[in-house]
Amino acid sequence: MRTALLFILMLLTACNQGPTLERLGGPAMGSSYSIQYVREPGGPAPVQVQAAVETILQGIDQHYSTYRGDSAVSQFNQLPGNQCLALPSDMLELVTFGQHLAEQSDGAFDLTVEPLLDLWGFGPQARHEQVPEPQALANARLRVGYQHLRIEGQALCKDAPVQLDFNSIAAGHALDLIAARLRAMGIASFIAEVTGELKAVGGKPDGSPWRIALELPREDRQIARQVIPVNGLGVSTSGDYRHYFEQNGRRYSHTFDARLGRPVDHDLAAVTVLDASALQADGYSTLLLILGPERGWDFAIAHDLAAVLVTRAEGGFVSRATPAFERALTGK
Repeated sequence: MRTALLFILMLLTACNQGPTLERLGGPAMGSSYSIQYVREPGGPAPVQVQAAVETILQGIDQHYSTYRGDSAVSQFNQLPGNQCLALPSDMLELVTFGQHLAEQSDGAFDLTVEPLLDLWGFGPQARHEQVPEPQALANARLRVGYQHLRIEGQALCKDAPVQLDFNSIAAGHALDLIAARLRAMGIASFIAEVTGELKAVGGKPDGSPWRIALELPREDRQIARQVIPVNGLGVSTSGDYRHYFEQNGRRYSHTFDARLGRPVDHDLAAVTVLDASALQADGYSTLLLILGPERGWDFAIAHDLAAVLVTRAEGGFVSRATPAFERALTGK
């Protein structure tokens, strides 16, 4: 009788358990990832979620890491001109998206910037950060240009020895894959972060929304300039204040205008873009940052992007949000 009562008590206790907030994370893509999700009774345990997420991240690494000699992108980059390589469908989709961004920006955004990243000191083959000699820059620019790429069936071809770098969009792509996997596991509410890119769906166990802090673009410390509720959106912020070097009093960031072969040189310090697709948010935040404060703003308005542009001004920063950004926050 005592055993039966104890069993009934255990059942009642289990039935009364409500949703809980679970957290997990680890290294990813040279940085880190983190997941918070609402676990309903009977829902997947953190160890299951972590295994699923890290399987996706391992696949991203195998496809897109320029720091691995055996990755698909490294194999393509090692090919000389006038060669083709069969690639997975998702890589070809990302190339297609990158080519679209390049065409929209008249070549300012370009996936083939790898030789420039190495030359200026930001890439996997870089020796040290430096302003390159004019002749070395001219030689590198001969190996840059989205117009040298073409897709033939399941193969990507190049008519010049161009090299790809997917860092401007790979994290957003990873987030979309993770979000789809979490939903397939029955998780309806979560916030996922990969290398600083975010995607939030649903809300917290108490019903309150996920809230994201948008930082001021400062190198010395993290300060939130705005806290926004997010549901069903990817959030991508691109800035020139994390990865840069200084030489002779000038600042050189890791964000490149491929048309010029050099880091951007303007007062736009950071861009945040919201989009249902984390991939789209990731790509367009980089594109706007490259274009700069005026052209970037005009592009965002013309394409109805939900964006905030933060520009350096005397004594601080000035933020401008597009009408689409305001609508995204209110859900209208």
